[in-house]
Order: sequence, then structure tokens, then C-alpha cells
Amino acid sequence: MKLYVLTVCALLASGCSMFKGEQVAERPVAAARVVAAAPLVDANGAPIERVPFVPGRSSATVEKMAKQKGCTGGMGAGLVTPEGPVEVYRMMCQEGKTFMARCELRQCKAM
Repeated sequence: MKLYVLTVCALLASGCSMFKGEQVAERPVAAARVVAAAPLVDANGAPIERVPFVPGRSSATVEKMAKQKGCTGGMGAGLVTPEGPVEVYRMMCQEGKTFMARCELRQCKAM
């Protein structure tokens, strides 16, 4: 009886490997597209550097702090500096304002 159960389990397991899941083609992300237009410049004509969104260890803490100050929306709090003991986060608010915080050893304060 035990041999029968083991044989059935082995056949079921090998049969499942024959069916491959449906492969979904990856779609390009709209934000990842690079447009070869004129570079963005500020009022003085200096080029504006775009910093990609990178979440950090204290992103959730900074988002909670921003929410208490009335800043909501956007992608959340993104890391501006490299990861380390001192990190700076930036969050774009719905009203167009920017909330920034400095975290030292996961102790965050608004800037």
C-alpha cells in the first residue's frame, strides 16, 4: 500500500512539471522611457538633475512624518543620498511641495 501511494505521488509530481505556466511578456514601464528632448533647465539656465526613486530603510518612517505635516501622495519617500548611517529622504507632496528628512541611525528629523 505504501509503495502504491509513493508511486502515485511521484507520478503526480512529475506530471506537474510538464505543464508550464503561461509566459507573460514584460511591458516597458512608461517612466523608464528616455526621451531625447532638450534637457530640463532652471530659471538661471542650469541643468536640472533627475534623481531616480530609491526606497530606503527609513522610507516608511519618513512617509508617516510627512503625513503628519500634511504631505500626501506621490511615490513615497525616496532616498537621495547613498545608504549608510546618515541618509536624506525626499517626498513629493500632492500640492507640489517637497518634504525632506534626515535620518541618522534610523532616527529621523524633518529638514
